[in-house]
Amino acid sequence: MKRNGSRNCLNRRSRFGSRERDWLREDVKRGCVYLYGADTTTATTTTTSSAASSSSDLHLVLCTVETPASEICAGEGRESLYLQLHGDLVRRLEPTERPLQIVYDYLSRLGFDDPARIQEEAANPDLGCMLRFYGEKPCQMDHLDRILLSGIYNVRKGKTQLHKWAERLVVLCGTCLIVSSVKDCQTGKMHILPLVGGKVEEVKRRQYSLAFSSAGAQAQTYLVSFETLAEYQRWQRQASKVVSQRISTVDLSCHSLEEVPEHLFYSQDITYLNLRHNFMQLERPGGLDTFYKFSQLKGLNLSHNKLGSFPVLLCEIPTLTELNLSCNGFQDLPSQIGSLLNLQTLCLDGNFLTTLPEELGNLQQLSSLGISFNNFSQIPEVYEKLTMLDKVFMAGNRVEVLNLGVLNRMSHIKHVDLRMNRLKTMIIENLEGNKYITHMDLRDNQLTDLDLSSFCNLEQLHCERNQLRELTLSGFSLRTLYANSNRLTTVNVYPVPSLLTSLELSRNLLECVPDWACEAKKIEILDVSYNLLTEVPMRILSSLSLRKLMLGHNHVQSLPTLVEHIPLEVLDVQHNLLTRLPDTLFSKALNKLNKLEQLEELNLSGNKLKTIPTTIANCKRLHTLVAHSNHISIFPEILQLPQIQFVDLSCNDLTEILIPEALPATLQDLDLTGNTNLVLEHKTLDTFSHITTLKIDQKPLPTTDSTVTSTFWSHGLAEMAGQRNKLCVSALAVDNFAEGVGAVYGMFDGDRNEELPRLLQCTMADVLLEEVQQSTNDTVFMANTFLVSHRKLGMAGQKLGSSALLCYIRPDTADPMNSFSLTVANVGTCQAVLCRGGRPVPLSKVFSLEQDPEEAQRVKDQKAIITEDNKVNGVTCCTRLLGCTYLYPWILPKPHISSTPLTIQDELLILGNKALWEHLSYTEAVNAVRHVQDPLAAAKKLCTLAQSYGCQDNVGAMVVYLNIGEEGCTCEMNGLTLPGPMGFASTAIIKDPPKPTTPSSSSGIASEFSSEMSTSEVSSEVGSTASDEHNTVGLDAGLLPRPERRCSLHPAPTSGVFQRQPSCATFSSNQSDNGLDSDDDQPVEGVMTNGSKVEVEVDIHCCRGRDLENSPTLPENSPAPCPEDRARGSLFGIRRQNSVNSGILLPVSKDRTELQKSPSTSCLYGKKLSNGSIVPLEDSLNLIEVATEAPKKKTGYFAAPTQLEPEDQFVIPHDLEEEVKEQMKHHQESRHEPEPSEEDRTELPEEFDTAL
Repeated sequence: MKRNGSRNCLNRRSRFGSRERDWLREDVKRGCVYLYGADTTTATTTTTSSAASSSSDLHLVLCTVETPASEICAGEGRESLYLQLHGDLVRRLEPTERPLQIVYDYLSRLGFDDPARIQEEAANPDLGCMLRFYGEKPCQMDHLDRILLSGIYNVRKGKTQLHKWAERLVVLCGTCLIVSSVKDCQTGKMHILPLVGGKVEEVKRRQYSLAFSSAGAQAQTYLVSFETLAEYQRWQRQASKVVSQRISTVDLSCHSLEEVPEHLFYSQDITYLNLRHNFMQLERPGGLDTFYKFSQLKGLNLSHNKLGSFPVLLCEIPTLTELNLSCNGFQDLPSQIGSLLNLQTLCLDGNFLTTLPEELGNLQQLSSLGISFNNFSQIPEVYEKLTMLDKVFMAGNRVEVLNLGVLNRMSHIKHVDLRMNRLKTMIIENLEGNKYITHMDLRDNQLTDLDLSSFCNLEQLHCERNQLRELTLSGFSLRTLYANSNRLTTVNVYPVPSLLTSLELSRNLLECVPDWACEAKKIEILDVSYNLLTEVPMRILSSLSLRKLMLGHNHVQSLPTLVEHIPLEVLDVQHNLLTRLPDTLFSKALNKLNKLEQLEELNLSGNKLKTIPTTIANCKRLHTLVAHSNHISIFPEILQLPQIQFVDLSCNDLTEILIPEALPATLQDLDLTGNTNLVLEHKTLDTFSHITTLKIDQKPLPTTDSTVTSTFWSHGLAEMAGQRNKLCVSALAVDNFAEGVGAVYGMFDGDRNEELPRLLQCTMADVLLEEVQQSTNDTVFMANTFLVSHRKLGMAGQKLGSSALLCYIRPDTADPMNSFSLTVANVGTCQAVLCRGGRPVPLSKVFSLEQDPEEAQRVKDQKAIITEDNKVNGVTCCTRLLGCTYLYPWILPKPHISSTPLTIQDELLILGNKALWEHLSYTEAVNAVRHVQDPLAAAKKLCTLAQSYGCQDNVGAMVVYLNIGEEGCTCEMNGLTLPGPMGFASTAIIKDPPKPTTPSSSSGIASEFSSEMSTSEVSSEVGSTASDEHNTVGLDAGLLPRPERRCSLHPAPTSGVFQRQPSCATFSSNQSDNGLDSDDDQPVEGVMTNGSKVEVEVDIHCCRGRDLENSPTLPENSPAPCPEDRARGSLFGIRRQNSVNSGILLPVSKDRTELQKSPSTSCLYGKKLSNGSIVPLEDSLNLIEVATEAPKKKTGYFAAPTQLEPEDQFVIPHDLEEEVKEQMKHHQESRHEPEPSEEDRTELPEEFDTAL
């Protein structure tokens, strides 16, 4: 193997060896390329196992970043190499392209920064789901059928038997069936049968035969006999598609074609040819230069072919009327394009054009010209000559200054689309007005002031998401105005827009409703939510045309009193300062009609209302009432309304409900949660039994002290599907993570798919655990966690995507003054908010086109097509996701990462998906759950609030309560200093041992029980003896001091040996009914009984060789441990009941307990368990023996019980109560015996109680 050449390859390897790895480590510019055989992916997107596991056709090629494809082909004996991205298209590599450099560039753009890590990822075979090299071009059978079907079959012409069956070559390509002689198939006579509008019928008298007939009065028929059923079905399926067409259309899109088959040119009736998403070449037998042969071709789609330059020979097809050349990387257009005089539609979106040739003005029939997402800095002058055009499509260009005089000279232009440009100013050359433009779209620009008063015929204006402070328009023809998400303080429209029907001014800085809006006679929709309004004009509520009024999230204190009947259908006044509603709001008017007789939806949420007027019963058409988060104490009279469907009165002060004799049959949803004083009787619940959804508060379940929870954090999770039939939101919660000193929480939102969130939920914590071991930099290991998870999605991540949010709490190693740090990473729209001192602190970044201008610009620069609903290629509004690899490089998995040290002021952490934060602000979410004691109830409250605000989508919320502070510490700190860089002091002596205290549930130290403890306390302690710690020093009790109990705030120093998770073994043996052993009828010291079983829990994790080697030994003259020390578990020993050594400590020698680091040598000294642990051979026999003889629990031997089981109760028979009390009293007194003398200490046997 050659190692010194930068352009040398090592071929035909199926796996890495030590020599190959050594060669790679010498230089990060070296790597490997996995080469697949063509027959491994007959169905690339569907058959995954054969593609990934076929070792005979998969081998790796060692090379460098300088190795070209031609050198690899020479070494492999191949003509060409092929590259497939994301299981989709396959393109041929040019001889000068460098495969390994392509892989490195791909990984770098994904987000990997470290060259060594890029080299490691490039060598991972799982990368083949995103990027794969082939030695031969792979083909799918269904794709081949769509391109061309051919074979030699028996053929007979005509339905009569005048002609005999003969062997012929039959080809089905395009829209024709071609029949020719087998010998002279290229030079002889060919029979071409057009099939569009014809028939394909089964021949009943001959097996596997089809009759192909053309259309028309002089139709011809050919009978073809196939040999197998599979061939018969393939031909029938493809021919049926052709004959069902009304026009001659051939669709060969997404086939990785470099040229069209030659037989396609025999289909002279083709009028529309779709070659989108291919790799069409110019100079080939079936390349673009030969398309002039299609004499009737009218429509041609060549978008996304990466042509690079305009194919000039296409200008020689005079019949073309529609030409799509978008996303091909053009930088200019040839002047010959002016010869396509019949062209009506030309699409050039997604290129790099800066100018248009003057010859384009010759196309007088051109009625549609698309030049969006190019590099134009102004409107091309050629538009003035194209008089048939009425629309300017220039979204996503680089226009900064708009000269209105240019538009004035284009009298034929009526629609102007300039969204997502860089518009900052408008220039007016003269006072001459524009009488032609009717629609203008200026969304997502940088305008601060906009004056279009000279556009007297303007009917519709979109100017959302600018920075507008003032807006001036002409009202002569104005019908719709959309100006949301600006900074508007003034909106001037003159004259009063008499034709205005819809006005949307939400999310601005308006302090009052414009006067001209109150005078508009035809206005139907008015949205002024999220402004600074303090009052509602009487004139706006007197409008006889207004049907929908949105006034939410303002500062309105009262509503005016209505006088006349108005046709209002939707009234939204949520989140204002209303304390009462006018008593006459729902009463009858002077014309004896109800003032709000047509009201259908009423939203009063988030105010300070105490009652709702009883006259609401007059609103006979009301079907939705939302009035949560008020102070309503009296249930409104709405259950008599005939059309009521949805009622939300949650989070109020209701005490009782007056129910009519019969409820309306239309009632479907009733929400009464959050009314703490409301008590529903059984009769009331029976009355509500027919309601589809009834939400009431559930009684809290009793909690047990045995539940294993963290001292510093606890979480609650709530997920609701809404009105969708599946839940596409998943969450991750690990309270004890990475050896029990941290926590991980995550939220995943798949939008419309549930597969990816489930996959991320199962795999992302494991990936993080592995990355934490490789790097201590939070930015590095968090970014790599997302990127590796992106790769691990495999084939599922090619077409599907998911937002992801990950929060990692860990001890702060950078700043010793802080106990913990919080690292948050996210992609997509899931967000995390920290409550610090009662105020929200956002920790995430929303990666969407609307909320992140930098990401929007990045996507535009890479020439993605952004549709009018602000979605990348019409798929998603997010710019960063896990998955959706087919949208690379527009959609990337690189996350936003933020780290913050946690302080005592940090109260809680909220994780939520897109639907939650769309309906709740950060402040409102924090205030809603700050004072809720239960995190689960808090999470449910957030989801309920989102649904109350109109959320109909999947919503997920997780609330993590934080208790960060020294008062939460459970370490045994007396007489010991905190661990420093060198660990604990080996000679620390506790002079005044404290009284035994009950440890936290995360501790592995057994508690001592006094006779005063109740049976419930005993059972609680017995059920919580599972150890979460696994830093066991060893089994040599005579040589090693007991490890100090540490909490998560002050974790014990760990060695460099990595262990995945702590495990505990629970061993049980049968006991008599009185809790005593049936052999000796005496309680065993140091073992706690629960009435029916004796449970001994031992941490059997691997002893660390480094700790054993460096473990200090007790000096000969050191004092022996006192009884208190033994009771607290200072030294480690094991008792086994009913064994030969019953009541005697099992002796352990140091030589046998020192385990080697090498797995091979470890097995010589100890027995390796299934969980990776190693214990000494003879001593482990007793443990394993007990485990095999003991009855199994539901949780298994190697899983600590997470909650108290019903049978784990400390039950004392009545006749044995006195005896048990005496024994416990005797045990208590024995703890306070005087300390033995020096002589007594030397004679003591090595026997200690086991602290378990």
